[in-house]
Parts: sequence; structure tokens; C-alpha cells
Amino acid sequence: MIKLENVTKKFPGMKVPAVKDLSMDIKKGDICVLVGPSGCGKTTTMKMINRIHEPTSGKIYIDGQDALKMDPIKLRLDIGYVIQEIGLFPHYTIEQNVATVPREKKWSREKTKQRVDDFLKLVGLDPEIYANRYPSALSGGQRQRVGVARAMVSDPPIMLMDEPFGAVDPITRARLQNEFLRIQERISKTIVFVTHDIDEAIKMGDTIAVMRNGELIQHDTPSDLLSAPADEFVSSLVGRNRSIKRLHLIRIREILDDVDRAKPAAIDLPLQEIEKRIEESSIRSVMVVDRDNKLKGVIGIGDLKKKAGEVASDYMNDLPDSVTSDATLNDALSVMLECGEGYVAVVNEEDQYQGTITLGDLLNVVKEEG
Repeated sequence: MIKLENVTKKFPGMKVPAVKDLSMDIKKGDICVLVGPSGCGKTTTMKMINRIHEPTSGKIYIDGQDALKMDPIKLRLDIGYVIQEIGLFPHYTIEQNVATVPREKKWSREKTKQRVDDFLKLVGLDPEIYANRYPSALSGGQRQRVGVARAMVSDPPIMLMDEPFGAVDPITRARLQNEFLRIQERISKTIVFVTHDIDEAIKMGDTIAVMRNGELIQHDTPSDLLSAPADEFVSSLVGRNRSIKRLHLIRIREILDDVDRAKPAAIDLPLQEIEKRIEESSIRSVMVVDRDNKLKGVIGIGDLKKKAGEVASDYMNDLPDSVTSDATLNDALSVMLECGEGYVAVVNEEDQYQGTITLGDLLNVVKEEG
């Protein structure tokens, strides 16, 4: 889908090229993550793909066509672009921001409205609630979702993402990453993704391109990068705890059949049955669900002594957090560490209880992968 051949970029006044003789193929539907230290040339490489920067030499092909012979304005309108600062227009509503490219492409009002609504829903923002709001009324994570919707709304085959989740807190960042990967499973765009964070690269990438001083050092799958770093620089970038980093490569749904599937407690379950289920649980706790199996809280063995009551709702505490089944095992570990618990409940997209991941489950995976 994207092919770079011997691409070099030298800016005026620079003694050495920002990018030097770079050749790389990116397959259709893949996320290729460019990673490396500041000044390594990753953002310059990305910006040459949509010709914000023109290469000094070399060739760039998009779907077999020479990108350097295309109309640069049309080229950019056909490529989605998401940046860390998001770049929403503060005086535009959310609907107007997302409609930026369709408006430039002269789409009809009806088509634009339908596409904007569809993509706001896709990124988890109800258009009836958010379409007429302004960016200042949104959280950082919500603004980031609007930026992603704006980049996708015209259905571009290619998306460029420059540190797209770098400006939000770690928990929100993990959720945005997971939501984006879930969307990518449906839309299968070809994506060039820039980050300085090797953990994010391992989690997000189908392939990872490691750069240093403007040169491509290694372009591989995350698994191969962890198993066989090309040199000491790549090895240092990846770090020593490679078994832990492999937790980024495994989705929770892949191990759910092997974890604690202790039966949850209905919200009106009597005390005697609660005690029995806690005794059967490896975490000495039981999850509480409503009639639709939606997760409502948790009861620990100590709660039975601290509180008085007859049914589960009388003893129930709020859960500090949960994870979805399409999150990674590393996401599960992060939530456990953040909440100070040795387990985390797993839910689906409808917040229905799926099981519980424990620290012991993660240690078993690390041993197997190691």
C-alpha cells in the first residue's frame, strides 16, 4: 500500500539529512509504528508520505502510484491525519470539526451529516449529546476521539497518526488505544503511527520500524523485535523485561477460558450463598451482577464481617476499575497496580461480566512466554 524507496530528506542549513536513504514497505490494512528517540526522523518520514515535507530524493508510492506526481492537496484530503495536539478548531462545534474534510470535498449536507453522526458513534460519542458542543466543553480524551473521527470520516484508505494518545493520562490512554484497535478491526485502514514509547509501539503495531539518526535500523513484527533485536540500540530500546512486554501482544479474551470463572453473585443473592461462592473463589471475593449480567460491584470476605445485611447488594462495594476482554494483559496488569489489587474484573462492551484476571494468571503467561 505504501512503499518508500531510498527516501532522503535534508533540510536547508542542516549538515546531515533528517532522513537518510530509507526504504520500507507497509502492507494494506497494517499499522506500522515508527519509533525512536527525538530527532530520529520518524515524524519527518510520516510527513513526507502526505508531502507536508517534500523528499530531497527517493520515491514514495501509494497503492502503486508515484505520490510525488499527485496533486498534493488531493493527496492530503485522501489521507486522514491525527496529531497529539489534536488541532480542533475552537470556534467550530464538534460536528463542524469532524465535517472539515467532507466540506472541502463538497459533499452534500445530508451525506456529511450522516457520516459525522456515524463516526461520532463509532468513537463512542453520542452525536445527540456532543455534536453541538465546542471543544472547550470536552475532556482531553473526548477531544482526542473527535480528532480520530475527523481523520476517518471521509473514509481515507491511509491514516497518519503522530503521537495521537500522548497528551492524556495513562488510564485514558490505554482505553483510547483499545478503542482505536477495536475500530481498526472493523475498518482496516493502512496506518503510519509515530510514537517515542516502545510499549505503545508493541501494543499498537502490526509492524514496528525502529529509527535512529534518520536511518531505519529494524522493521519487524513486535514479536520478532522482542525475540531478535537487530543490534544493541534496538535491544536497549526494547529493554530487558521482554517477557513482561509480551503481555502487550496478548488479548485478555485469548486466556479467559483458563482463568477464574467463579460464578458471580446476583444482586439479590442471600448471605449463605455469597459465603459459599467466596469460599470457591481464588481471590476470596465475588463479583456482583444484575439480571442482565452487568457488573455492579464486588464483595470481599472481609465485607461480610464489616457490614450487616441479607443479600449481595447490602455487602457490595464499588469496583475501582475493570477491563474489557479485548484489552491486553498489560492493560490488566496496569489496572491491578493502579488499584492495588491482585485481580481485575473483565467485562464486554456492554459491561457484562466475563471473568476475573489475577496476578497469578499473568505470572503464568510470563513463564510460558519466557
